Amino acid sequence: MDNGASSYRRFLDGDKNALIDIISEYREGLVLFLSNFTGDFCLAEETAEDTFIKLYTDKPKFSGKSSFKTWIYTIGKNAAQDIIRKRSKLTEVPIDNFYSLADRDNIESNYIKSEDKKQLLRALEKLNGDYRQVLYLTFFENFSNTETAVIMGKNEKQIRNLIFRAKESLRNTMEREGFRYEKI
Repeated sequence: MDNGASSYRRFLDGDKNALIDIISEYREGLVLFLSNFTGDFCLAEETAEDTFIKLYTDKPKFSGKSSFKTWIYTIGKNAAQDIIRKRSKLTEVPIDNFYSLADRDNIESNYIKSEDKKQLLRALEKLNGDYRQVLYLTFFENFSNTETAVIMGKNEKQIRNLIFRAKESLRNTMEREGFRYEKI
């Protein structure tokens, strides 16, 4: 029996310092072995840590059929295989991609805008039919005054007047509800 087996037996008997001896004895070699297995030194370090945590928490039985070093390296290799298998199911995206995403989409301002739109649509529903229609066609559908006049069966002067009165009416409706919209 090698030193690792006796240290492990002491650990199982309640000597927490024995686990420190095992880690000191086998950590570097296990990390190097696992880095060859995983191809990633950081992942190998994490896997070695997981191996020692498994010893601490699960306290697996060492049968003595092999050397302690072989046994602990096998536990490490199995842990690495589990991690590699789990990671292969995940699509990895570099974290740097999320910084630009966060910059592009400001969640808070998008929420505020969506709430503003809801309030605007509620106020539009309270307007009379011509006002609602002229505002919808010109501001939501981006029709020109000429195109809006054709659609509504009116002349351009009537459309300009309707837009002015509809905006005034919308502003008054929204102010009564406590909303101030600068662009109206």
